[in-house]
Amino acid sequence: MNPSTSLRSSLGSLPREAWFLFLGAFINKFGGFVVPFLTLYLTGKGYSLGQAGIAVGAYGVGNLGASVLGGHLADHLGRRPTIVLSMFTGAASMLLLALAGSYPVILALACLVGLTGEMYRPASSALLADLVPQGEHRVTAFSAYRTAFNAGWAFGPATAGFLAGHGFGWLFVGDAATSILFGLVAFVALPRGGHPAPSGSGVLEMAKIFRQDGRMRRQLAGTLGIGLIFAQYTTTYGLAVTHFGMSPAVYGFLISVNGALIVCCELPLTTITRRLPVRATIATGYLVASLGFVLNAFARSRAGFLACVGLFSLGEMIAMPVSSAYISELAGAGKRGRYLGLSGLTWSLCIVLGPNLGLHLFAWHVDAWWFGMAAIGLLAAIIV
Repeated sequence: MNPSTSLRSSLGSLPREAWFLFLGAFINKFGGFVVPFLTLYLTGKGYSLGQAGIAVGAYGVGNLGASVLGGHLADHLGRRPTIVLSMFTGAASMLLLALAGSYPVILALACLVGLTGEMYRPASSALLADLVPQGEHRVTAFSAYRTAFNAGWAFGPATAGFLAGHGFGWLFVGDAATSILFGLVAFVALPRGGHPAPSGSGVLEMAKIFRQDGRMRRQLAGTLGIGLIFAQYTTTYGLAVTHFGMSPAVYGFLISVNGALIVCCELPLTTITRRLPVRATIATGYLVASLGFVLNAFARSRAGFLACVGLFSLGEMIAMPVSSAYISELAGAGKRGRYLGLSGLTWSLCIVLGPNLGLHLFAWHVDAWWFGMAAIGLLAAIIV
């Protein structure tokens, strides 16, 4: 079968509601103006770098809670109501953060923004799995969702920089406005159908899933391992690039290349990966990503770092859409929100733990960082 024809056919088979979900994901990520500029905003208001870092950490704590609460609400309240609730409460929290005058209030509201603004993710992934039948098309659907998400991230920061030049207040207004827009799209265009509502709290149900489902437990362990490597690219990796004499601009370019490759190449690649054995494909992606990471230890030029980013991105594109589809199939309709919430919780843990681990290894010895993190990725592949 011609791969391009196959991809067009697969995308054409996706229901209309899925495309509205992709649109909402793009709008929301495009409008994520505040968090990338939160450190600059707070230091501009006279807070220290340490205080700004704690505020970003408070957002991360809220993000952890969002995975649990969002997964619970997706299965009990429903996918669409959870998305709408997340977007409207996230917009309100963002505007309140803009008005916050004292540091304790800023911390509390940063945590609330992380909780409310990210609560939609398990519901969105669960809804996408509901809309797309099991099989090859589901991998394509999750890849299209990631493409929309990454496209928003590619264009959003530049717009945020423009708005910040006219005053940081516009960042908060723009962020809230795009959240409201996604909420309206979800309210009008996403399906209103109900979903099974099992008894039990979100935390207890997730703990039960972790205890009873060995396949999910292995997948989460693998996610934790590879996620620790992913966390390096937005933290310690920048120090490594400058350590070898590159400028911060080169680091920004390398990160942008990763997003551009995903937007341009991931969907066509799924015409191959969706037909392969699931766990072997995920493990292969983890291995390729780990190889791309560790080869940075031998890179001494822009071209070398660029090649490593390309290899890492290939591993990401192989593994991530298949992994999301696999988790949704493990869950079944009644528990998809909590299964995907568990996955989101694991990624949030990586965001919390990864930078600290990476910085300590890097401070000890840069090669210990490269090879140590790559060993964790190899272990992740073996576990899966």
